[in-house]
Amino acid sequence: MTSKGLKKVLAEDAPHEGQRTHGRFAAGEDPAKREQILEGAKRVFMRLGFDAASMNDITREAGVSKGTIYVYFTDKEDLFVAMVEAEREAFLSSLRMVLANNEDIETGLYQFGVTFLEHLTDENVMTAMRTVLGVRERMPALCSRFFRGPQNLRTVLHDYLERGVAAGTLDIDDLDLASGQYLDLASGSFFKYRLFGTMQNAPSREEIDRVIRGAIRVFMAAYGPHNRSLIAKAV
Repeated sequence: MTSKGLKKVLAEDAPHEGQRTHGRFAAGEDPAKREQILEGAKRVFMRLGFDAASMNDITREAGVSKGTIYVYFTDKEDLFVAMVEAEREAFLSSLRMVLANNEDIETGLYQFGVTFLEHLTDENVMTAMRTVLGVRERMPALCSRFFRGPQNLRTVLHDYLERGVAAGTLDIDDLDLASGQYLDLASGSFFKYRLFGTMQNAPSREEIDRVIRGAIRVFMAAYGPHNRSLIAKAV
């Protein structure tokens, strides 16, 4: 067999990316192993911060070899980006599920708002936010992806409000503006207080409930189906 023919046979026999071989995943393609590394990295980053954490720390915490961790991630920055994006996508998925199960606009806005504010003020999320802000000069792309990814809070809420407009339960001309306004109303002052440490503990469920119900009253006063006539009179 010619060398060209041998290369062809080897190429045909080689597993495609992500394909299992004899019950095993190809190198770097096992989702369970990747998740194991990310969970270990999350614990280390939350405990030590980005700068103090090392790949050796993460290797020990995740229970994998150094050779294994470098098969999945190029370096600490690559691992940190993957961890942030995995956490972010998991949160957005939970919010999409909340909205998918609520056709009633006010109920959907309430459950979205409560879930959003509880997450936003959680201590682990605050630590992650401070860490991202702390590396913004070295990793500007990370900040951009963290706060303005292709599927972020505003776009998830935008799609839900669009359904309300189509159903006639909302009257909104600028969906992007309205989405941002509701997020601002729902976050209240809690986010800033928690981020800068002037509020040591996450708000209680009673405080969250009070803020979200107030946000919905203001939002529906502006964008409920009756608001068009009110605006016309004001003008």
